[in-house]
Parts: sequence; structure tokens; C-alpha cells
Amino acid sequence: MRVIVIGGGILGTMHAWEAVQRGHEVLHLEREAEARGASVRNFGLVWVGGRAPGAELEAALRARELWERIGARVPGIGFRANGSLTPVRSAAEQDVAEQVLSRPDAGERGFKWLAPDEVRQVNPALRGEFRGALWCERDAAVESRAALPALRAALQESGRYTFLPGREVRDAGTGRVRDDRGGVHSGDAVLLAPGAALSGLVRELAPQAPVRRVRLQMMQTAPLDEPLTTSVADGDSFRYYPAYAGSALEALGRARPQPPVAAEHRMQLLMVQRLDGGLTIGDTHEYAEPFAFDVQEAPYEHLRETAEALLGRALPPVRRRWAGVYAQCTDPGAVVHRERVADGVWLVTGPGGRGMTCSPAIAETTAEELGW
Repeated sequence: MRVIVIGGGILGTMHAWEAVQRGHEVLHLEREAEARGASVRNFGLVWVGGRAPGAELEAALRARELWERIGARVPGIGFRANGSLTPVRSAAEQDVAEQVLSRPDAGERGFKWLAPDEVRQVNPALRGEFRGALWCERDAAVESRAALPALRAALQESGRYTFLPGREVRDAGTGRVRDDRGGVHSGDAVLLAPGAALSGLVRELAPQAPVRRVRLQMMQTAPLDEPLTTSVADGDSFRYYPAYAGSALEALGRARPQPPVAAEHRMQLLMVQRLDGGLTIGDTHEYAEPFAFDVQEAPYEHLRETAEALLGRALPPVRRRWAGVYAQCTDPGAVVHRERVADGVWLVTGPGGRGMTCSPAIAETTAEELGW
């Protein structure tokens, strides 16, 4: 088959990858010179631990296998099976961790409780004060800013992949698409992966798609002078990932409300060390549009204080700050929104904060459902 993929973010690129692996020819269109959305404005986390039981966890576990396999073939994506630690600093947070550890899927997720000295054996950079940490062995990381070019370079080696940047698709129908340069491209199947660009063509084809947009703020530091051997979260991450829901989390909300800045911006701490040594740190969650056009300093100060409390030292200077927007499916229990919007044209969008984690498994499921 000849598959036309519209959208050069991680979801579109993984669909192109899956199609080429199955022997098809792929034409890949992207409106920018290079993807600039949430696919590169993220932590690069392959985040298994916090996923909801059921379809979401299954997708994350399958994607984790696929990421490791892809990483062996494409070293440029920077895959590493580094796991994650969530240090807890209160009895109420520890209760959440212990409740999660008691559940039947704890082993499948790679969960384990570590005492403070065990935490420092796994990650010596964590010198702050905490009661222990929830260790998730199955979590991993990739380099989000490097993954897309590396994947495309590997795809081009197949001889069955063409990437056309700077082409915004204006029309898509049976076996054909038309771009804003007047180019008309034909194929046997069209896959539309627009990320958070939900206006224009997406609105015309799927005006009722159950998808909303979410805005976040993040930052990146200069290189830390020692390895951060795992990804790191704080206890507030329990509040934002469905795996931790339960009576202990409800008690945490009563016993330890978030500080005002964190509550206002719906914050958690996630921290990942890049291959150059810098730390990617975030994030906030904003759901009501229109979104602000600027970034606010108070959340960054909260992130800095929280990160320094866990590290027991000052952060390196901040080099970059940014905001990003991703699309999130609002259907309960759905990993992604997948919809046939015209003959031979499918829309796949809305993985939310699961995009980098789950995209290989989402693309695999699409291929199987569409008979690729």
C-alpha cells in the first residue's frame, strides 16, 4: 500500500514507522519545517507507572517493549531503561504508595518500595530529606528533541519513505490529499495525526471529535555535574496520574492540600536528565481556553524549590523555559481518539500526556484495525 501520513509529530511519525515496517510505502507531510508541538516540548518519558488499569496500562506496557526494540535499531532516539523514583515526604504520601504496592498489577508495573538508603543507592543525586520512594522499574526515557529526526533518517534508509515538510494539507478525501502548495498526492490510505492543531481541516472533517487541548509550562537547566540515574517525580504526581486513585489519595488531599501556586496551576514535579546533562523539569496543566500567550514565573519558582528539596542542592542555571499544548481525548477510558472521517481517511489524535509513552502501541493498533 501507499500510505499518506499527515502530521510530523511523534504520533504521525510512529504511524509512518509502523507502516514501513509492514512493507508499505509512506508519504509523510508536515506543515512546519520540523515538528514544533508537544512532541518536542515534553520530558521524553516512557511513563508506565502512572497509567490507568486496563487499556491504558496495556498500551503503555506494549509501547515500552516497542520503544526498547526501536531504540536498539535507532540509537539516535536516546532510549534508556532508567526507571523512575517518586520520593515521598509525608505519611499521607507514603500511604498512597503503599496502597498502590498492594494492588495486583504492582509487579506488572515494576513497582517496589525503597527506603531512603536504598533510594540513594539507585540514584545518589537524591540527597534531600524523604521517607522513601516508589520505584518503577518499567519507566524509561528517550530524547524528545532528537527522536523524530533519528526515526525519519532510519525510515529513509528503507527506500519506501518520503518526508515533505512545509506542506499544510487543505483537503483530504478518497485516496488523495491536497496541500497548500497545490500539490495533490494519491495513496491507498490517509492517516491524519494533527496533534493539538484541531482547527481547519480537522474541524471540517471531525467537528464533534471528543478532544480538548491542554497547556503546560516546563523548563530546562544547564548540565548537572553528576548523573541523575532515574527519572524523578514528587508526591504531587500521585494527584495527576490515574494509577494512584483510591482512598489513600483522597486522604492525602484532605491531609496535605497542595500549596496555592501548585494548586492554581495544577502542578506536579517531573524531572529527567537529558543526555547532555541538563534537567528537563515541569509541569503545569491549563485546561480553559483561550490559553495565556505568556508564561508565569511563580510555577517555575515552585518547581525549582521542589527539585532542590529532593536533590538537596541548588539547581544549575535555567537555560530554557517554554509552554506547550497537547490534545487530550475526553472519552472515559480511551487511550486515543481514532475515527474514520472520510472514505479511506482516519483521524488519530488526543493521546494527552501519553503521546510519547504510548505512540508506538497506538500506531500498531491503528495498523491492525485498518488492515495494514
